Amino acid sequence: MSDSVKKFGQHVRYYRREKKLSQEQLAELCGLHPTYIGQLERGEKNASIETVIQLCRGLGITPAILFENISADADSTPAQEAYELFLSVPADKQQTLLELLRNAVRLME
Repeated sequence: MSDSVKKFGQHVRYYRREKKLSQEQLAELCGLHPTYIGQLERGEKNASIETVIQLCRGLGITPAILFENISADADSTPAQEAYELFLSVPADKQQTLLELLRNAVRLME
């Protein structure tokens, strides 16, 4: 699948974890199968518009939020790559990652 599909899946995973939902719980809220949620999160399946709407309802977010910073451009900047990497880390570990990044920036000054 394309990078955009993989990024979309990372966003689904991020917002699911932020809401402290299991794949099974999200699937139930959306009327989807848990296996399908996993496939979406891994970028193995491409979601239809209807599925996107179901996911957004289940996550309590808008499609704009879910698609934020996703582009079809093959050329990504280091900042975009860092953002996507940051999103792939569980929400409870992001504060630690942010502190590490801040320390690294201070060392480079």
